[in-house]
Amino acid sequence: MLEAVKSNFGVLLNVFKTMAHSPALLSGYVEFYLAMEKSSLSPKERETVSLAVSEVNGCAYCMSVHNMMATKGGMTPEDIRAARDGKLDPIAVLARQIALTRGQVTDEDLATARAAGLTDAKIVEVIGDVALMTVTNLLNNVAKTTLELPPAL
Repeated sequence: MLEAVKSNFGVLLNVFKTMAHSPALLSGYVEFYLAMEKSSLSPKERETVSLAVSEVNGCAYCMSVHNMMATKGGMTPEDIRAARDGKLDPIAVLARQIALTRGQVTDEDLATARAAGLTDAKIVEVIGDVALMTVTNLLNNVAKTTLELPPAL
């Protein structure tokens, strides 16, 4: 399974080695991740979710990985900080609220997201990416996964 992960992602990060202790989790995670790549969220929007949720969950490992991915995807250091703060971009705001409230967002939170142009499909896809990040955030925090990249900004 790890060889399949390496061929799909181009690199075998320590998070996947840690996740491989449970082939069921690794397989399910990879399938969910690949399915979410087909969502209507752009790569930048997905990285925004990843950065916002990783900040809320205090996952230094995931912040580092997604800092690198966001940079490769064209996000500036200012974009990355704004995503982590979850204050400017409506997707970052929503992702942060979902993570902070464990999904108990208010009607006002949803109205704000919709007023900013997020469709119901995008809102549901943000929830999906929050769920993906929560899995890796918790795994890396519990396992204290060794960081193989430079620390996040």
